Amino acid sequence: MTDETPRDDAERRLRNLQAVLRHHVSAPDTPSPQATAEPRATDAWRRRLGFLGPVGVALLFVLGKLKFLVPLLKFTKLSTLFTMLLAVWAYALFFGLPFAVGFVLLIFVHELGHGLVMHQQGIRAGAPVFIPFVGAVIAMKSLPRDAYVEALVGIGGPILGSVGAFVCLVVGWFGGGQIWYALAYTGFMINMFNLIPISPLDGGRIVGVISRWLWFVGYAIGILVFLKTYSPILFLILLLGLFSLGRTLRGPRTGYFDVDPWRRLAIGAAYFGLLALLALGMWVADAPLETIRGARTR
Repeated sequence: MTDETPRDDAERRLRNLQAVLRHHVSAPDTPSPQATAEPRATDAWRRRLGFLGPVGVALLFVLGKLKFLVPLLKFTKLSTLFTMLLAVWAYALFFGLPFAVGFVLLIFVHELGHGLVMHQQGIRAGAPVFIPFVGAVIAMKSLPRDAYVEALVGIGGPILGSVGAFVCLVVGWFGGGQIWYALAYTGFMINMFNLIPISPLDGGRIVGVISRWLWFVGYAIGILVFLKTYSPILFLILLLGLFSLGRTLRGPRTGYFDVDPWRRLAIGAAYFGLLALLALGMWVADAPLETIRGARTR
């Protein structure tokens, strides 16, 4: 039993929902007094998961994006449905079941975008596999024929993922409750993070067809952000990306980056336009949450 009113409990959970991104891009903050008031059962599971630490979670994220974990997951015969349920359970320990279900579905929609483009382009792919606190991955069983097709695959996930976040925003507008704004905000931000032009993120796959110089811009921005945030995930992404930069610049085959100028222009317009729309979506979705935070401090 606690002394929290339903309103207090709802506001506390909304603040916790805002921390979802920090599990992906930065080290966890020091627990607040509200966080220490979580039920004892939840605290126990947090201690059991605590051995991962920020570096462990970061490593899992990078390995997942690099698809190193796919053979292991296939070997253990984990199905998409089972790993989805596992991810829901893991996120529910920290953010509650309703948000966990919505968040995992947003990840699924993102990966579905990649899968649909791969299917349309004739690229063989496996089923999505979910990895708690990492995301999800689809194994690409054949290579794209050129950088343009790779860019299409890369941007397919953020586009459909952004549509999913927008649906959450619309539901929030029509009185669905504050949790929908939290889901929308998180969905927009996660898709924007994936558009950073650094390999192995989606943005790294996309900008190669626009200009390979954008990879260097991405790394420069990433280094500046790391020096400000000391994010372990960002550090590992930068490190592994720099190790593979030479191979990435060469491409998997001769002529891989020989793409028609109009296709470069189309991908560039879609990429930068999507970044702008995601930033706008984050701003719109955050406004109702900011109102709650302001009311809490008065």
